[in-house]
Amino acid sequence: MKKIILAGHGSPDDSANNLGHVAELLHEMMHPGCGKDCVRVAYLKFGNPGIMEAITSCVRDGAKKVIVHPYFLTGGTHVSKDIPDIIEEAGEKYPGVGFICTEPLGVHNKIASVVLERIEAAAGFKPEEIEKKSFDIISGEVDLSDLPEERHPVVKRVIHTTADFEFKNSLVFHADAIKAGVAAIRAGKDILTDVEMVRTGINKKLLERWGGKVICNIRNTEHRTQNTDKKTRTETGIEQALKENNNIGIIAIGNAPTALYKTIEILNDSELRTPNSELLVIGVPVGFVKAVESKAFLAGQGFPFITNISRKGGSTVAVAIVNALLKIAQSS
Repeated sequence: MKKIILAGHGSPDDSANNLGHVAELLHEMMHPGCGKDCVRVAYLKFGNPGIMEAITSCVRDGAKKVIVHPYFLTGGTHVSKDIPDIIEEAGEKYPGVGFICTEPLGVHNKIASVVLERIEAAAGFKPEEIEKKSFDIISGEVDLSDLPEERHPVVKRVIHTTADFEFKNSLVFHADAIKAGVAAIRAGKDILTDVEMVRTGINKKLLERWGGKVICNIRNTEHRTQNTDKKTRTETGIEQALKENNNIGIIAIGNAPTALYKTIEILNDSELRTPNSELLVIGVPVGFVKAVESKAFLAGQGFPFITNISRKGGSTVAVAIVNALLKIAQSS
């Protein structure tokens, strides 16, 4: 078993110790649909956990190889000495485990591209102006005239998020999907997500205007991972939330096919069905194992849904769809 640790410097300002979001992105890129903590974070100073503490946690969880990536832009004493010293100590403490320390972020053309993007964003365009310009470009490059007009904002925002025009043809909508989603938002219904990454990306200010909130139960199910009936954390989180919360109006699944299958099962089983039966299901898990199958299964359901029939998808796509619905609810 292999674990990856992103090792940052750490800050006395705890709000700056936010490598968790990067870890979630990396984990989803490497292991789509995985419910395990394959990528973790640690800090050299100030933040928690410390690097040795994170290594110990990985070893206790069965890791036979631990890869530590110094999340630093350049080398220096921390990268060349402090972190390697900790890893050397860990190697002596855990002789049966292999340890690898990678190069820091360093000089890379993709980092230069990010810097250029930041410069362009600060050179006179406000965020809303950049977004408008992007949407104008999308409108000029893709013909949506064959789609119902109410779906245009959703398709455009997904393309804007992914820079992938293939979503124009792969997105599939139930006839009542937009109406159901907007109605749920305006009725103050809550939005249930399969993973924290989806929860984090949803525009909560727009949702709170109507009284709803975003819910993710995955952190509450950590002790039940691979439990006796072999449910995943995301599957268990969805099931628990639907049993406990009667105010859910939208379920947004961007990561776990198992969570999507469980949602469909609950909404179709008379014994499992809850008062949340009439809601919108956004199911766009990404990956190669059961992702396409779960989305094809969703596309055949009778309740409102939005999905895409391809291997593509992910948390950012689920977020884009929800935020598009929030924008529609606000403007119409």
